[in-house]
Amino acid sequence: MNTIPIPTIHLFPILDQLLIELLRSLLPEDWNKPTVAKLWTVKDVTAHLLHGNVRTISSKQSFTGDTPPVINSYNDLVSFINNENAVWVKAMKQVSPDLLIQLHETTGKQFVDELASLDPFANARFSVAWAGEEQSANWFHIAREYTEKWHHQQQIRDAVNKPGIMRRELFYPCMATFMHALPHTYRHVQAQEDTLIKIIIEGEAGGEWYIKRSNNKWIIAPETNNPADCTVSIKPDIAWRLFTKAITPVAGLQNSILQGNTQLGEKVFDTIAVMA
Repeated sequence: MNTIPIPTIHLFPILDQLLIELLRSLLPEDWNKPTVAKLWTVKDVTAHLLHGNVRTISSKQSFTGDTPPVINSYNDLVSFINNENAVWVKAMKQVSPDLLIQLHETTGKQFVDELASLDPFANARFSVAWAGEEQSANWFHIAREYTEKWHHQQQIRDAVNKPGIMRRELFYPCMATFMHALPHTYRHVQAQEDTLIKIIIEGEAGGEWYIKRSNNKWIIAPETNNPADCTVSIKPDIAWRLFTKAITPVAGLQNSILQGNTQLGEKVFDTIAVMA
């Protein structure tokens, strides 16, 4: 029996419950506080999270909304997604915070049930494009959805100063999924065969990951005792912001530690694990 590389489906109900508790704890003024998601407030991010639930449930019912335009490039796809998100968030400005919470409670389990019904090793309907994949397995699609749930909730918590999900059980799988963007980030970087880069996300909630040059491409490599050509150490609070484009590569680099071939390691800070 195949082992799912990054199991996440069991974490969605935990994350959803924590989200509901968080939203119910917010004061009226909290909903309008700005977040690191550019122009989106706490309420806007909450609405965006609901969009993910509704879109997935509707897709199960063979409903996809307007016919999407012809997608000829990654930029076309990003533009299409950004427009869909903006339209939804604008419409949700007419919805009260209390109703938003109720809709999350109503749709959360249906969303998880839909993901849980998928064969984890079958081809996903939508690939994980930020990892450079044209075809992805469902386990990776599910993990990608988990990172969306995690990092948008973290944006809300960050905005209202209410920690709660930067613990290993919930944080580590998100980071492990984000790391799958690294080979795509490095796709144009030339290096000798077996060149090894070690990425450390510091703290108890973090971990260590490796990418390696093998057969003229970069791959995620298993843990090894071999010395790395470069080691990149990133603080947890910097990592989630960096990979979701909430801070610039320069800001990420300035707040991190590089050892060895620093020029090789600097490319890590160009990694984006969201559609942007």
